[in-house]
Amino acid sequence: MDNITIRPIAYIKTDFPEKFGIPRQSGLIPELKARIVFEKEYRDPNAIREIDKYSHLWLIWGFSENKKTDGWEPTVRPPRLGGNTRVGVFASRSPYRPNPLGLTVVKIEGVEQTRDEGKVLIVSGADMLDGTPIYDIKPYLAYVDSIPEASNGFAAASKEGFLEVAFTAGIDARLTADEKAVLEKVLAQDPRPQYQEDPDRVYKMSFKTYNIEFTVERGKLTVTDIK
Repeated sequence: MDNITIRPIAYIKTDFPEKFGIPRQSGLIPELKARIVFEKEYRDPNAIREIDKYSHLWLIWGFSENKKTDGWEPTVRPPRLGGNTRVGVFASRSPYRPNPLGLTVVKIEGVEQTRDEGKVLIVSGADMLDGTPIYDIKPYLAYVDSIPEASNGFAAASKEGFLEVAFTAGIDARLTADEKAVLEKVLAQDPRPQYQEDPDRVYKMSFKTYNIEFTVERGKLTVTDIK
């Protein structure tokens, strides 16, 4: 079986309409909620019977915004290593792969019955773009899927950046308390590529229906505008 055809069984709805700012890995910000909406063909409630007995799920999904169409390369340059060091594509989580598939663990927060979309899964901790296609869902089994002594490879070579986050006076009032708390955690993870250090640069990020602008200098991120 050289070729197979896979179709989305669902799409996920998240707070990130653009790639910039999405957490680099799942579970880093558990407060982030998302909704998994099944395609009509897969809305039979029997398909998710007993799913709420599990605490976490594996999602197999597609890098839908990967527009690279000129084949694949055996090495990639992870931003975590400064954007200049090359490692094997299969030794990375780069979206630019022979088959652009992603793997994410999410926590089940509940199952919601809706009128127009059938049963919808409410999950938390996703690291995915709004509208990402999901190709399969499998239960996470802690007794086989968790390996505490596993090595982290080059991903352990440099720690995730944690920034102090501040808001220009008054603009945080444009957010609800919950929105501000989640946004602070997203920004504290430092959404910039790790090789960028320009205190004069104004970065722009989409979060929910907001456009967030910020600068970073000496470990402090300042939100300068919220539109």
